[in-house]
Amino acid sequence: NIADAMTIIESAKLSGLNPHDYLADVLTRINDHKINRLHELLPWNWRPMPTTHKQAA
Repeated sequence: NIADAMTIIESAKLSGLNPHDYLADVLTRINDHKINRLHELLPWNWRPMPTTHKQAA
């Protein structure tokens, strides 16, 4: 719902992230991310994927 989306966006902002970049990266990675490591994708733990490992769009 919208409240969940806004919470994620505001958490990204509070963590000093660009919400668009954060969400785009997480939505790209989440399907293949190990379920026991989902905490790595939370805004306060998130690190962008190194550019050498990004897939071409």
